[in-house]
Parts: sequence; structure tokens; C-alpha cells
Amino acid sequence: MPVTSKDNQWVKEWRGLCADAKKRRESGLFAIEGARLCGDALASDVPVRAVLYTATARQTYAGVVESLISAADQEIEITPELARQMGDTTNPQGVFCIAKTLDNLQSLDKIDIMGYYGALEDMQDPGNLGTVIRTAEALGLSGLLLSEGCCDIYNPKVLRASMGGVFRLPLVQCGDMAQTVAVLQEKGMTAFACVVDKDATPITAVTMPRGSIAVIGNEGNGLRAGTVAACAQQVTIPMAGRAESLNASMAAGLVLWEMTRPRG
Repeated sequence: MPVTSKDNQWVKEWRGLCADAKKRRESGLFAIEGARLCGDALASDVPVRAVLYTATARQTYAGVVESLISAADQEIEITPELARQMGDTTNPQGVFCIAKTLDNLQSLDKIDIMGYYGALEDMQDPGNLGTVIRTAEALGLSGLLLSEGCCDIYNPKVLRASMGGVFRLPLVQCGDMAQTVAVLQEKGMTAFACVVDKDATPITAVTMPRGSIAVIGNEGNGLRAGTVAACAQQVTIPMAGRAESLNASMAAGLVLWEMTRPRG
């Protein structure tokens, strides 16, 4: 018999993990929705504790759901009505997982000092963070540095916007960004502060060498003054229109593209 009640322990656990970052941190678990994202997690060797699915989803996404059932500690069939109540999307696919967080967060001493890195200071919008992770993975960055003020990487909106990039891209939770930049520059890397300032160097006029870090700030306030001061150079995106600034994830995409694009 499929589960019908939202008070089922696994349904309650899934919903709690969706809503509560503290619960995710303390339990070491997080919630995933959707056949594609659940399948990406499994393909990235994310340990699956439980899979919840509807009978229709088991038929429609047979390969993914059967693989999840084989890998999970628990399997729970739920009704379509319960899936609609659980879903955070307009048309839930009826596939949900509870998974264990990956031990993929690197420390500063594992940084490739000849690599290309993005660094995000206090990025708080989960959609923006997920989009930057997806972009960084697509462009082949060595990883992303995340300050202590960034939102939780296992937030459901981060997972969805990253299209599974959270599972694959090396991430470093680095605490204070100004201190991190100072440490890495002592190791020979070069940090570029991305600012909205007409006196900064246009990003199109800069060639970022290997061992570069593009440091991007908060959606509303940009980079902290101490972080800007710690960087070797200030760069900006030239804009011809009347807008004062770009969306944080869009700005990050342009900067990271300029950092990694092939040059003849």
C-alpha cells in the first residue's frame, strides 16, 4: 500500500530537510526532488538513504527509480496526491530522495595554485549560487571558494539551479574571504576583485593568468571593503546601458567566461 499521510516519518524527514538548513547540517542529510537530480546524485556516488516515489514515476523513470531503489537503504511508495504536496515544483515528477552529504568540501591546502577559481563572498540567493556553480562547472573551473556568509549548498534551490553541479564541482568553504585571499596570494595566486567602479580595469582588458581567483560579492552590497583591499587588482564589467549593475550570477558568468576563454 502506498503511503498517503504527510505524517509518515520519511515524508516528514524529507520535508524537514527541505526547509531547515540547521537540520541538514546536524544530520548530514539533505533532500532532493526530481528524477534527473536524484539520478545525478546517484551517478556522483552520493549515498542515498531513502527514495520516495509514485507508481507512475516508477514506470515513467524506470531506469532511474530502479537504480535508486537498489542503492537506497529504504524505499517508500507514495500516492500522487502526497507527491504533489511534497513537491516544490509546478509539476512534481514523483521522485524524491533523502541523501547523505558528500565529503567533497576541500580545504585551502588542497587548492591547485595553478588553477582557475571563482570566489563568492556572502552570496545569499540560492538560485544565484546554484547558477554560478553550474556555470563554473561548465567552464571547467578548478573550483569555487565560498565565504561563511554564503547560503547552504544543499538548499533545494541551489541543488536545482546547479543541475547537479554541487555533486561534482570542487567547493571550498573558506570562512573570511579577505583572509583567504591573503593566504592564497602568499602562495603565488592572483586575486581579482570584481567591483562596480568606473575607475576599475575593464574585465575585457585583463588577461587572468593560471593561478587566478575572481572574487565576486553579495547581491546587494558587493564585496566587503577589506576583501577588495586584499585583492591584487580591481576589475569591472563595462556597461553601455543605464543599469547600475548586473544580477550577481550573470556578472559571475561573464567574469568566469573571461577568465577561462581561449585566447589566440
